[in-house]
Amino acid sequence: MSTLVMVIDDSPVVRKIIEVTLRREGIEVVSYPDGVEALRAVTTRHLDRLPDLLFLDLELPKMNGFEIARHLRSKPQWNRTVIVILSRHDSIVDRIKARLAGTQAYLTKPCTRQVLVEVVMTSLGRQAALLPDSGLVPTGKNTLSPSRGAP
Repeated sequence: MSTLVMVIDDSPVVRKIIEVTLRREGIEVVSYPDGVEALRAVTTRHLDRLPDLLFLDLELPKMNGFEIARHLRSKPQWNRTVIVILSRHDSIVDRIKARLAGTQAYLTKPCTRQVLVEVVMTSLGRQAALLPDSGLVPTGKNTLSPSRGAP
């Protein structure tokens, strides 16, 4: 069974970038403009299974990302889904609130396509898309930079 990633973001541009990036890696992607619509798709069986990973924006209409994460974590069937916040906010308070809501990772916008792929691969225990000898390492700021000693 292929990997399924769900994206909940009110920006059609962000959703499209993530969809195209991950589909190029052979990853199945479904996306929704808000959490209510995403939850409706899952509860009405529009989706035949829960996602392996969820990219979740914080500023959303109807329910914010913290509320969505807390709601999903209250449902045992969502325990195996990795939740990654993808937000323009980068405060320590938001990061702590996200962690307390049950998320596993926090990325700030904009982030590179390589970081998106790396987060999915690493979070789901798959082999990283970047080759070990590529000379690139995560910097912690959603970008990749040359590692020490790289050409």
